[in-house]
Amino acid sequence: MIEKFFADYKKFIEVPKDETRLVNEVFDPNNYAAYYILTLTIFDSRLSSWKEASKFEIDVEKSIKTVLEKFNQMQREKYHLQLLELDKFKNYFILAFSSKIKFTPKEEKERITYIIDRLLTNPFYVGQGWFNLVGEKGKVARKLFNYSFKEYVVENQNDTNEKYENISELTPKNGEIKLIKSI
Repeated sequence: MIEKFFADYKKFIEVPKDETRLVNEVFDPNNYAAYYILTLTIFDSRLSSWKEASKFEIDVEKSIKTVLEKFNQMQREKYHLQLLELDKFKNYFILAFSSKIKFTPKEEKERITYIIDRLLTNPFYVGQGWFNLVGEKGKVARKLFNYSFKEYVVENQNDTNEKYENISELTPKNGEIKLIKSI
């Protein structure tokens, strides 16, 4: 009798939304209210350029791509991050940060600090092994990034109706990355 209690369980199966959602959605700027350009460097870095990360068995490009993909999947209701520039001969990378909520000037720094320190640092620090890239001072402070940001203001609103590809999929293996637009 107990075995037959759940005999019709198949009528109640619902596949979770996250499992059916496409990971690499096309970025639509019209879905967001605010945009920022973030420049990130390693705090107390042991590197003079990203090229040196291979000494620590870290593929910087792959790490960034992995973390951003996971971030965008988990935070798709609020935020989107996109890699704009990564040059293996420099010690910084540039991200485009889009938010569905417009921040007041007072809360910009607080919100962006939260996103970098709480939502991004751990996946890079532990998940991608970037703790090897920081010096002793950074390890004690458990701080990974120094960063700066500036709000990106679209000058011509008509241009925002175009779709932009997720350029993290188009990252070349041989040097500088530039923003690519598709029509």
